[in-house]
Amino acid sequence: GRHPEVRDLIRRRLEGTRPADPSDWRVPGLGGDIPRLLRSLRPRRIVPAAVLIPVVDRGDEPGLLLTVRADHLKHHAGQISFPGGRLESGDAGPEAAALRETEEEIGLPPDRIQVAGFLPNYLTITGYSVTPVVAFVDPGAKLVADTTEVAEIFEAPLAHVLDPENIHRRSKRFMGLQLPYYEIPWQSYNIWGATAAMLVGLRETLYPEDE
Repeated sequence: GRHPEVRDLIRRRLEGTRPADPSDWRVPGLGGDIPRLLRSLRPRRIVPAAVLIPVVDRGDEPGLLLTVRADHLKHHAGQISFPGGRLESGDAGPEAAALRETEEEIGLPPDRIQVAGFLPNYLTITGYSVTPVVAFVDPGAKLVADTTEVAEIFEAPLAHVLDPENIHRRSKRFMGLQLPYYEIPWQSYNIWGATAAMLVGLRETLYPEDE
């Protein structure tokens, strides 16, 4: 359609971006008082974390790697997420953390990954300030799920998850408030919550003229 080369757009829009400080976060797609309300609901302590948004470099039709979290996990069991986790003391920063977690969770080594840049931090209800690290992934790389954390790895077309027709805004009650969130269904999968919000953030970064 209108945006033939999403690869070039990702490179161009994210060129020179740096990870934001964990205290600097925003909620994609939501203006007004909602972020202020969230601030009052959220834990005082903010934990720095990072995820990889792995774009499979398939030429004109890039894919997006996603994981289904194992059912036995304490937090967000069975949900769809990007590889990632909290920053550990040995990590040089969000990029290092995202690459380390990606290798641990889906067996993808750093030499098959080319980091394009960073999106604004996303603050989860559980108090993690997540830096999304957008990267191109070699389509030939062999993936191996760490079954203690990941039940499944799948690939969705990037064009599908960035298409506003497929992004649905919903709301749920949380501590007496109606909080908005996003759902992006694809086949039998429902991408929602933080993962969907970060994809909305990617969309806003790539196509600011649409917002």
